[in-house]
Amino acid sequence: MTVITTIEDLRVLAQKRVPRMFYDYADSGSWTEGTYRANSADFQKIKLRQRVAVNMEGRTTATTMVGQQVAMPVAIAPTGLTGMQHADGEILAARAAAAFGIPFTLSTMSICSIEDVAAATRAPFWFQLYVMRDRDFIERLIDRAKAAGCSALVLTLDLQILGQRHKDLKNGLSAPPKLTIANIVNMMTKPRWCLGMAGTSRRQFGNIVGHVKGVENMGSLSEWTAKQFDPRLNWGDVEWIKKRWGGKLILKGIQDVEDARIAADSGADALIVSNHGGRQLDGAQSSIEALPAIAQAVGSRIEVHMDGGIRSGQDVLKAVALGARGTYIGRAFLYGLGAMGEAGVTKALEIIHKELDLTMAFCGRTRVEQVDASILLPGTYPLP
Repeated sequence: MTVITTIEDLRVLAQKRVPRMFYDYADSGSWTEGTYRANSADFQKIKLRQRVAVNMEGRTTATTMVGQQVAMPVAIAPTGLTGMQHADGEILAARAAAAFGIPFTLSTMSICSIEDVAAATRAPFWFQLYVMRDRDFIERLIDRAKAAGCSALVLTLDLQILGQRHKDLKNGLSAPPKLTIANIVNMMTKPRWCLGMAGTSRRQFGNIVGHVKGVENMGSLSEWTAKQFDPRLNWGDVEWIKKRWGGKLILKGIQDVEDARIAADSGADALIVSNHGGRQLDGAQSSIEALPAIAQAVGSRIEVHMDGGIRSGQDVLKAVALGARGTYIGRAFLYGLGAMGEAGVTKALEIIHKELDLTMAFCGRTRVEQVDASILLPGTYPLP
């Protein structure tokens, strides 16, 4: 039996167990995938300062994100099609996150619906919103998140149109998958996945199918987004959504200092420095490269979070050192989910937490809230 010690171990196992189109959906970026690769590679350039003869007892990674107590400065990022990595994937990931003491964020483009996740879990979760042309539907979606007791709304600003993702186009990505010869042959090599999917009725976009007039089934994700995602989204809409929601609001997809200042002025509770995991504008700056300038510009006015490229607890620590109050993991938890279901998500969180805790100790800190850029080796990390 393989001993799982890293997120990479989970990725390798997920690749073996998840059908190609859904594995590729998670593990890819747009165009050349340059930004997707840079998100992780730029973390590796940052070096840590090891300190010795420091009392390492009494360590804690606990902190808060938008006022919520968290076991570590990590949340589960919203990821579409999570329930296609593993049957009922959103429910399983939400349970794992709640048990660990971190937030889970449900995507608008999830397979399990808001109501599914609320019925199957006890802890409040966060909901991520895409803005569509049908504003009546968006209002109902916000109201459904309220009714489910969601404790924060994450508004994504960087997907008014869909970036071109070559692997998805070549694989003919759809949910449920089209029964082509190539797909059938591939799925036959994934018996665990097939058995799980046979045991659930959740195989379509649960937040949309049956909730939008005239939409009883959906074709490809790209077809839906092309028709429904609203390219007119603007800062005025942010104000409208903030009022409709009335609770904690997090703005996702900020990469530019000027946009960060507008986000801080909007009255939102937090922003997420994010390039959508390298899945939108290829050639954009990595998230960790963009983080310090944004944290310096607005960190005193709004909580600054970040996502993109995090594959270890060391990456989390480096992001915190450069000004992030919290971080998000997407692919890291999806690998765990695809590999081992709920137990795999828990394993991913345990791996990241242990790496965070040990690295923090080696850098001479006992509380994650004490971490700043002084734990990094000068000249190896991006400056504002």
